Amino acid sequence: MQSSAVFSIFLPAALAVIMLGLGLSLTVEDFRKVLSRPKPVVVALVCQALILPVICFGIVYLSALPPAIAVGMMLLAASPGGSSANLYSHLAGGDVALNITLTAINSVLAMITLPIIVNFSLLQFYGEGKVIPLQFDRILQIFALVLVPVASGMFLRNRYPTLALGLERPVKVLSAVFLAAIVLVALIREWQTLVTWGPVIGMATLAFNLISLAIGYGVPRLFNLGYKQAIAICMEIGIHNSTLVIAIAMSPLLLNNSEMAIPPAIYGLVAYITAAIFVALAKRRAGAAAV
Repeated sequence: MQSSAVFSIFLPAALAVIMLGLGLSLTVEDFRKVLSRPKPVVVALVCQALILPVICFGIVYLSALPPAIAVGMMLLAASPGGSSANLYSHLAGGDVALNITLTAINSVLAMITLPIIVNFSLLQFYGEGKVIPLQFDRILQIFALVLVPVASGMFLRNRYPTLALGLERPVKVLSAVFLAAIVLVALIREWQTLVTWGPVIGMATLAFNLISLAIGYGVPRLFNLGYKQAIAICMEIGIHNSTLVIAIAMSPLLLNNSEMAIPPAIYGLVAYITAAIFVALAKRRAGAAAV
């Protein structure tokens, strides 16, 4: 899992284009509506910060995974949603403004939840405590990658609405192409990892991903939230920031353990595929409802 030019240059650039496309479809009023009705935000944060770590711990315990792999799984559960969740939500017809809001809040919340959950995991699976510092630089990177392009797109829509309207569809198509390229590159780049470790922890990561998606969609519906909001929450807590997790696991200043990076590496592949299937099903549902 050595860094490559593709992932260090192309991936951030691709995600920036994706976020720009999302910004072209948003207005300030969208965010005002989200903040004026905080119930969806509260429901999503409870699922993200409380329910998912408990579920993940149960999966790890039942799977009897090695300590390093177990910690990697728990680190994944404690991570905020990935930037790609916003695009998947957009493609599935979700409330993207809610996604952006949750990404921002979760990124801040992660500064607290990540050290707590990971240190608990280290104590639980290794029998000794190890302390990891708060990753302010990584949190700032998440903010920059998500908020700056989105704000730029919103500015274009507000200042040059005709131009923004003309760009919205081409950028959306380009975003989908970029996302497909990311999935393909990730598959090629991590193929050996997938072959080696897939049979061992593949089912655990798949189970966690599917349960995350189910909770993300089912719990909001139980609380009578709308379809678009349920889609947004489903994508936000169903697609974790595996890149962030890999960075924390492999950083010499933090965990410095490449084995802990294996679960998020495999999870990243699994989540892209299952989320794409979810988007296809959501579009089919929307098409059937329109008939």
